[in-house]
Amino acid sequence: MPQKQNFADRFINTIEWLAAIFVGIVALNIFVNVLLRKFFSTSIPDYYDFGRMLLGILIFWGIAATSYRGGHITVDLVWTAVGKRAKRAIDVFATLVLLFVVIVQTAMLFDKVKLTYVDHVLTYDLNLPTWPFYAVAWIGDVCAVVLIAIRTWRLVFKPEALHDEHFEKKAVE
Repeated sequence: MPQKQNFADRFINTIEWLAAIFVGIVALNIFVNVLLRKFFSTSIPDYYDFGRMLLGILIFWGIAATSYRGGHITVDLVWTAVGKRAKRAIDVFATLVLLFVVIVQTAMLFDKVKLTYVDHVLTYDLNLPTWPFYAVAWIGDVCAVVLIAIRTWRLVFKPEALHDEHFEKKAVE
């Protein structure tokens, strides 16, 4: 029987779906442009600008999606050699370090959004403002901070509520 999801779980799932949608948008942008070039000798106006900014959005939303689940690349050499309490302490410490780094990254990215807005940076062909793309990337980074904070809270107070794909395996080892 499916477990009832609370607000945090629904938020996490929404972030993961949005990250997946951005993957699809980036792939669609590339696919359509390749078709247009190959068969019609034309391309999407500002294809390069859109592609580069969409890739930035994808990266920051991808950070948000992977930060909570703990499914990213890890090195567990020390972690596997210590006891249960030390494992939990390592997990909490590592997540706090990640939270600090992403908070600083989010502050710096906000600066980039603000400067792009103030400098009125535009795309090459269509002269569209670029700051909304940077803002969407920044929102992804803010979501990463929220998800890492949720992960930290759950690591400390409710480790059974984590959705780590290897959490059950780690608990057994």
